[in-house]
Amino acid sequence: MANGDNPLSSHSLEKQFETFRTELEESGTLRDRIRSVVSEIESTTRVMYATLLLVHQSRSIDELLEKAKSQIDVLKEKYKQLAQILGGCSGQYYRYHGDWKSETQSVVSLLTFMHWLETGSLLEHKEAEDKLGLNNSEFGLDVEDYLIGLCFMSNELPRYVVNQVTAGDYDCPRKVLKFLTDLHAAFRLLNLRNDFLRKKFDGMKYDLRKVEEVYYDVKIRGLTPNGESVGDKGVEG
Repeated sequence: MANGDNPLSSHSLEKQFETFRTELEESGTLRDRIRSVVSEIESTTRVMYATLLLVHQSRSIDELLEKAKSQIDVLKEKYKQLAQILGGCSGQYYRYHGDWKSETQSVVSLLTFMHWLETGSLLEHKEAEDKLGLNNSEFGLDVEDYLIGLCFMSNELPRYVVNQVTAGDYDCPRKVLKFLTDLHAAFRLLNLRNDFLRKKFDGMKYDLRKVEEVYYDVKIRGLTPNGESVGDKGVEG
């Protein structure tokens, strides 16, 4: 009897695809649960972003940060839910990671921008993990998501600088230029492949260039908050 007519072979094939069907249904159900939580993360980040956009209108930073920070606990709870959903799927983090990575990059962008507005310094990877409660070895903050989030955050800085100068803060360009220069130099330590992260990093140099242009324009005009020339200050190394 030819192999194609072997009933045992047909039974084996049917059994195999029945297993596939079960696995795909279970995976689909899991993805639906993940996407439901991710949708809530996205909604929360939209609220935070809408609030932080007002810093470009010279609104009170303390007031805006307080309002945006009120959403961090919401995000923390959502990531806790994601971790619980993945809890029964040990070793499957990167199988489903694509379902929340874009939203997580946006979250990192917002958190790092908020931290910079408050402190003038960079929110480190471990600090970002702590804010989101992602300190579980099975479900942490992916390093590339963190780095891409930093690149997104840098996109906000040129606009912020222009609006701050318009509002009379002539020292802002110097501060932002120092920060972006250090961040750009740190990224250059990485051996980035020609992928999305590399493209986002390449975009950072344009953010840096825009801030430099504003800084040198302010410097040439001799403008500082107290009316003194910044001509001799330069950019701190």
